[in-house]
Amino acid sequence: DQVQNKNKKKQGTRWHPPAASPRCSCSAASTPPSTPPCARFRVLDLYANPGSAPLRGFLASAAADPDPPRAALVAAGGAVLVDGAFLDAVPSLRCVVTTSAGVDHVDLAECGRRGVAVAGAGKIFSVDVADHAVGLLVDVLRRVSAADGYVRRGHWPQRGDFPLGTKLSGKRVGIIGLGSIGKLIAKRLQGFGCVVSYHSSAPKASAPYRYFPDARALAADADALVVACALNDATRHIVDGAVLDALGPRGVVVNIARGGNVDELELVRALRDGKVAGAGLDVFENEPHVPPELLAMDNVVLTAHEAVFTEESTADLRDVMIGNLQAFFAGKPLLTPVLHP
Repeated sequence: DQVQNKNKKKQGTRWHPPAASPRCSCSAASTPPSTPPCARFRVLDLYANPGSAPLRGFLASAAADPDPPRAALVAAGGAVLVDGAFLDAVPSLRCVVTTSAGVDHVDLAECGRRGVAVAGAGKIFSVDVADHAVGLLVDVLRRVSAADGYVRRGHWPQRGDFPLGTKLSGKRVGIIGLGSIGKLIAKRLQGFGCVVSYHSSAPKASAPYRYFPDARALAADADALVVACALNDATRHIVDGAVLDALGPRGVVVNIARGGNVDELELVRALRDGKVAGAGLDVFENEPHVPPELLAMDNVVLTAHEAVFTEESTADLRDVMIGNLQAFFAGKPLLTPVLHP
């Protein structure tokens, strides 16, 4: 409901997007979405109320209500862990809807054990994230953001032309994770004439790209590495020091997956020591905090975990989230299920 109100399209009028991206929140719904918004949701704004104490109080208050919530809408990226403690706090929950495509912040095994259904964002972000990944790659290679700063600081008249970047066209690009987003990234890179290869948990029978059995071998054969995999035990720090060393001093890294997929300390070291040429990062290990060393590097492009959010995807997200809640309260299948209890 919060997302819906912030991004509502009015029939017959030009829609103006919100001034900021959807806020970080956790909502609890106890009644079907046919009732007025104020009656069906209680909302905790995690930007205005950071830390674990407000969340614990919010969940305790919701659980103590005479009509306790049966569904939770988590619009918080990975800031809220839906684990055993979360579910213990509100035992009435039977459905968790998250605005994320990834569900590494949800303990699916625990939800399954308790009979709690889980829905995510599905594939509505895939196109937007793929576009953002290629945009970051172009920016890092051509040094677009760095050149913008060069002009704005008045260096052009004083120092002459900006140092050369390198083109994306024809580059060898390795993709870690060839799911819906990885496939769309590969398709876009083919338009640049790139030679695409990939690593995933297993070869994809329909993929026309070369498969590498491990990330290090993929990096050794690539000019650029794009991380597009889910975060789990097998992929945490899949890009580590060894992978970065294999990528080499002319290689660049783009991460639009999860911050935990890349060993941030090793990446900072590699960038500082010239072991890799640059990076484009939309996600970080300790969001919203970014290592200070990265902020000072003009060969690094940083965005605020925004690859998923465009005017169009936010409108789609609103519809899917409300649709999932409507389906749950009506006893119908969820629109974008991750877990059936």
